[in-house]
Amino acid sequence: MSTILVRSLDESVKLRLAAQARLHGRSMEAEVREILTRAVARPNIGVALADAAREAGGVDDLVLPRRDDVARVVEFE
Repeated sequence: MSTILVRSLDESVKLRLAAQARLHGRSMEAEVREILTRAVARPNIGVALADAAREAGGVDDLVLPRRDDVARVVEFE
């Protein structure tokens, strides 16, 4: 087993991790281990799309429209 040391973790993150660990009935260390395990096991959508495109024959001839639109400001009233 390996050990990871995380420096400069924001105190609010630590508090939220502790609360989440309590909610799940495990230690903070076990909670972080579970979070990291799930994070690396989660499929990457970008990789999955690239693989699907490659399997479908690629997208080299795909014409992409030029994006020249400008983001607009949203006003909340």
